[in-house]
Amino acid sequence: SLLGKEPNQTVNPDEVVAVGAAVQAGVLGGEVKDILLLDVTPLSLGVETLGGITTKITPRNTIIPTKKSETFSTAVDNQPNVEIHVLQGERELAKDNKSLGTFRLDGIASAPRGVPQIEVTFDIDASGILSVTAKDKATNKQQSITISGASTLPKEDVERMVEEAEANAAADKEKSAKIETKNQADSVCYQTKKQLEELESKIDASEKEKVESLLTKLQTAIDTDDTDSMKSLTEEVKQIMMEIGQKVYSQTDSTPTTDSDSETIETDFSVGK
Repeated sequence: SLLGKEPNQTVNPDEVVAVGAAVQAGVLGGEVKDILLLDVTPLSLGVETLGGITTKITPRNTIIPTKKSETFSTAVDNQPNVEIHVLQGERELAKDNKSLGTFRLDGIASAPRGVPQIEVTFDIDASGILSVTAKDKATNKQQSITISGASTLPKEDVERMVEEAEANAAADKEKSAKIETKNQADSVCYQTKKQLEELESKIDASEKEKVESLLTKLQTAIDTDDTDSMKSLTEEVKQIMMEIGQKVYSQTDSTPTTDSDSETIETDFSVGK
């Protein structure tokens, strides 16, 4: 028994399903006012970001209708477009989730990487139809895709995908962490090179050479997928740049900012094919 009560076995299961479908149709059509039906997303929905990571926008079991937005950026300087790859599933990597479709947003204003603001919106209506829109905030240019059936997967498929995610959770986390480390190392390389250019007249040649040497080592670690070296060298670069920043501020009699060790870590889209 459930909660100390015996289940009612006098009803016909097929009739229950038919009545439920009729009630839901009435609710959706506005004919039934006093019954609240809550549908949920069976699996998480998201997009592929830099390095093949799945970035979730609508988590599993979100009540529908729902509308959620996240802002992303670009991965390279003067990137003219972004490709939006819509995914469904609970795995960390895009390749392990179900692909629902792709579309491309063109006409992004030329700017350094990490500057453009691309707002991606997932809108699921009461019927479970998913609309995904990508909008460049600077130009207001946008593109979208509509996907049917994202909320009507067979129960067996949902259970299988959830079980696979649980079984592979540890391995997936490890792979995802390595990709995130690489993304962060690449971002630190990029930002540090920009800072060196901006501070060139205010730092010693020896300091600049030391940083450039570290950046060369860090880039080699990135190119060879040496995760441990990426972690240690990234921290070294951040530490020395913080010290240089403090020195520059002291020279100009300014007070150092409290977030001098922060960096811009982009969750980026690659260039569309």
